[in-house]
Amino acid sequence: MNTEQLTACVMTALEDLKAEKINVLDVSSFSSVTDTMIIAEGTSSRHVKAIANSVIEAAKAEGQRPLGVEGENNAEWILVDLGDVVAHVMQSEMRDFYQLDKLWEISPSDSE
Repeated sequence: MNTEQLTACVMTALEDLKAEKINVLDVSSFSSVTDTMIIAEGTSSRHVKAIANSVIEAAKAEGQRPLGVEGENNAEWILVDLGDVVAHVMQSEMRDFYQLDKLWEISPSDSE
């Protein structure tokens, strides 16, 4: 499964469970860890956990097992590492505090 197909799979899973404020970032030009980062919000810990589980199950159904899943216990911020695509499902308070969108939207020329 290529990066575009995996991104589409994750997006479908996010949209199916009504994730909010979805942001897809191409980080391939300044990250050797992943090509695409997807950041989305859930409205509660239960919603965040359900969204993350949906992403995991959708990826598994396509033959892509997660390399790692972090944050399931508190479900304030769950990271699902699928290799070329990393999904961050967060509650709004966590997203506002850590501001991953701003961190990863820095263009390579800005960091020189």
